[in-house]
Amino acid sequence: MTAFTPATPFRVSVDGGELAGGQWHADAGGMPLVGIHGITANHVSWGMVAAALPGVRLIAPDLRGRGGSGGLPGPYAMAGHADDVARMLDGLGVERAVVAGHSMGAFVAVWMAERHPDRVERLVLIDGGLPVLRTADLGPARDRLRMTFASADDYLAFWHRHPALGPWWNDAVEAYALYDLVGTPPELRSSVSEAAMSVNATEMDGSSGYAEALAGLTLPIAFVRAPRGLLNTDPLYLPEEPAEWRGRLPWFEAFEADDVNHYTIVMTEAGVRQLTPHLPGAYPAHPHYHSDPAAHAHPHPKEK
Repeated sequence: MTAFTPATPFRVSVDGGELAGGQWHADAGGMPLVGIHGITANHVSWGMVAAALPGVRLIAPDLRGRGGSGGLPGPYAMAGHADDVARMLDGLGVERAVVAGHSMGAFVAVWMAERHPDRVERLVLIDGGLPVLRTADLGPARDRLRMTFASADDYLAFWHRHPALGPWWNDAVEAYALYDLVGTPPELRSSVSEAAMSVNATEMDGSSGYAEALAGLTLPIAFVRAPRGLLNTDPLYLPEEPAEWRGRLPWFEAFEADDVNHYTIVMTEAGVRQLTPHLPGAYPAHPHYHSDPAAHAHPHPKEK
């Protein structure tokens, strides 16, 4: 795998100010990939994916209330995040892209496909985007937003202790953590708005029309489940949950990642290796990715 490199930053105009983000391989041809991060994350979380796809233009925003977009005002609803992503594509001159979302970002990706269907080639939902039927343990993430740190080293030490990231530490994880840090010593803190997190946490149960929006999509969708969750223990989804959606939507494909957790599925080489078959660098190698949803009316070849 190509070594991790930082993205080239960008800023585009959206309601209330400018949306920040980063892109890799901006001159690459072919279908671009948009990567949408999770509830307390930022665009740097896509760095390992970018390293694995050197021939793909990867564009990743900092969602409103996070990272370089931390100062953007609300409202913070996920449908609004999707509108921001569409404005980002306008600002960067991109007509259409494969849209991948990780965790909460997968919900934003679904809203993007529902509200701006002409901009989305297909969806890749990475351990997110299906209504969460059990309460996710976001307490530790919320606690982090209320903490201050005397130095960057203290913040890195905090992340080194995280059970789902510390044991798999790499340059990409360190860059992700440092990018999140704002303020001045000894009052450094996370860039993430607790208000933004709170709004989005309440939206992951499928309410407010979300489940209906997902059920109404008619484009190719790949869902990849991590077997371990936010704290490297219980998964966010049980295996039968994506299987149920596979039964409801013939163009929905469910895949199981092996030996990764909710974070390492996108932030380690072992996780990304299992995602790349579903991302633009592999397209059209997999016959179940087809622009005609009718092509998905039959089982995937591996299921026959």
